[in-house]
Amino acid sequence: MQKFIKPAPDLHVRMPNGNVLPAEGASVELNSYWLRRLADGDVIEVEKPKGKKI
Repeated sequence: MQKFIKPAPDLHVRMPNGNVLPAEGASVELNSYWLRRLADGDVIEVEKPKGKKI
């Protein structure tokens, strides 16, 4: 399942591939890595911006 997430305020979060999750957010496959980040409060689930492909 795909979800659109972004880092919590004032945090830089690494993606599993080593890149930093963009501050404006990204669509990611919701797996155990992202579920853990959500549970820890490192990332937040947000509405995907309309008209943007990210």
